[in-house]
Amino acid sequence: MDVRKLIIDTLGKKGAVKSSDIVRATGFSRAYVNRFFRQLTDEGILILIGKANKAKYIPAIQEVADRSKRCILSINRILHNENLSEDIVLTDLKKKTGIYISLPENVSRILDYAFLEMLNNAIEHSQSKIIKALMKKEKNNIRFDIIDKGIGIFNNIMQKRNLKGEIDAIQDLLKGKQSTSPQTHSGEGIFFTSKAADMFIIQSSHKKIIFNNLMEDIFIKDIKKTVGTKISFSIGLASKKQLDNIFKQYTDDSFEFSKTEVIVKLYKMATEYISRSQGRRILSGLDKFKTVALDFKDVKMIGQGFADEVFRVWKVNHPEIKIITLNTNENIEFMIKRALSSFSI
Repeated sequence: MDVRKLIIDTLGKKGAVKSSDIVRATGFSRAYVNRFFRQLTDEGILILIGKANKAKYIPAIQEVADRSKRCILSINRILHNENLSEDIVLTDLKKKTGIYISLPENVSRILDYAFLEMLNNAIEHSQSKIIKALMKKEKNNIRFDIIDKGIGIFNNIMQKRNLKGEIDAIQDLLKGKQSTSPQTHSGEGIFFTSKAADMFIIQSSHKKIIFNNLMEDIFIKDIKKTVGTKISFSIGLASKKQLDNIFKQYTDDSFEFSKTEVIVKLYKMATEYISRSQGRRILSGLDKFKTVALDFKDVKMIGQGFADEVFRVWKVNHPEIKIITLNTNENIEFMIKRALSSFSI
């Protein structure tokens, strides 16, 4: 029996096909049938949407895919924190749901940044084997939760800063509130995400911080003990916030622009470049240029996360844009080459 032909014929008749349809029709095992589905997916003939018993394959035509995805406006993923990459999770979410369809560009940029930052924090700092990621698009807003069962954000800060209690940890976390240079503090991703949200909530241990930007206020509440950390983010679909403006409000003017090229003077920002958050912030909004030049004058080192975010992840998503580097030392060149050597997605 030609399983491949049966899949394509069924797709033509029904417009969608499930693995279980072919298993019933042929009597073959699910593992054997799925081999043909994978081949057709790899060849760009089919795409898979939905999860578990709602999963189905549809023609890999954008209009058909968008129609099918529009009804999938929420996700609930259980992620195993082993070799987990937040950018791959987000790409998969966009590919298989309609959450991002027709989303205003400014809201999409903010959502990208916040989701990547908060998931990366859980991956790198929570020490949790399992991470839950939930996202839902509602009538007037879009929200997501990142939940782990790890060490807990306040406990983590207390240990690293040698602090006595949760209030001390919260105070340390909020340092960026009055700083014009939050990149020198820990938690840069949290700082900018808390500014971009309409509502941003951190729950851990016995405390909850609520950043209510609609009221322009911050609240701290006692809660029942929470194991690990729960992050909740929401923003209105009609929000007028611009991520670039939020970044510029708290960083120096270190960019020189021309019609096709931008030079980012990293040395003017006077910091070490360690985190993915810094990479995302620096490159935000620069996708309209043909060339991005990074000037490393007086920068002594960069971290693996920063290098990977700039020279692999961002480049994968913007292959048409040329990134050039200026004034790099051998330490920086080593980290850039290391990032480029893993350029496999």
